[in-house]
Amino acid sequence: MSDSPYIITVTAQNFAVDVVEKSDKVPVLVDFWAEWCAPCKMLMPVLEQLVKKYQGQFILAKVNTEEEQELATQSNIRSIPTLKLFRHGQVVEEMMGVQSETVLSEIIDRHRDRPADKLRLQALALHMAGDTKKALPLLEQARDMEPTSHPIQLDLAKIMIETQQFEKAEQIFRNLPPNVQISNEVSELKAQFQFSFVAAQAPALETLKTTLAKMPDDKMTRYQLSAHQVLAGDYEGALDNLLELMRRDRKFEDDAGRKGILAVFTLLGNQGEIITRYRGKMATLLY
Repeated sequence: MSDSPYIITVTAQNFAVDVVEKSDKVPVLVDFWAEWCAPCKMLMPVLEQLVKKYQGQFILAKVNTEEEQELATQSNIRSIPTLKLFRHGQVVEEMMGVQSETVLSEIIDRHRDRPADKLRLQALALHMAGDTKKALPLLEQARDMEPTSHPIQLDLAKIMIETQQFEKAEQIFRNLPPNVQISNEVSELKAQFQFSFVAAQAPALETLKTTLAKMPDDKMTRYQLSAHQVLAGDYEGALDNLLELMRRDRKFEDDAGRKGILAVFTLLGNQGEIITRYRGKMATLLY
């Protein structure tokens, strides 16, 4: 076993201090293993490589289940290797079997303290207070420090959408890995992008309402009005206009009515009474 100061042997006697208490400062990854366990031996080089990589940003705690049977029983260990990640005194992640370095890195990254996280929180606080001009450089600095941090990337995309910097938001979306692009959070953000982009090119809300009252066949006005309504939180009004647009012309802007309805469903989490009701209305038009 490595003689790294970030790898410790844990027993029932020092578990409370070296795992539970220490996890208030850094994540502690507890490896429950045994000498006879071949998968445990396969996992150990991966864990040692992680220890070298993170240099004290987490602690690896080794529990020999043959020597610490009572501790293993108390920890509800049913098979080995089992890994439990402690943070602030609680188990926050648990895995059984051999894990890849990539998987373990992602788990540790979710719970370790990072300078970029502090910058991110400062930036979001400034943005919420209305000082986006100061927030953006901090958030961009955080991104440069942690270029693979998807939450930071998505925070930047949200602000780009809110400030109508649509090309920059699109660039962020394009650079996200495929598994992140299909996440619910990104799908909702892309729907927000769609309506924000349409509304940004459109006249004011009241002007659109007046125009549509005079010219109900004006499809672009109806579409732009629906985008404004979404951003104002009037989802039913937007859905009514998108349904009407879908009924009048499926070819308009490449089936913008149907796609817009699906985007609103995404923003609403694809569940709830409104979704059920309008999904039925949409089905009636389709079939």
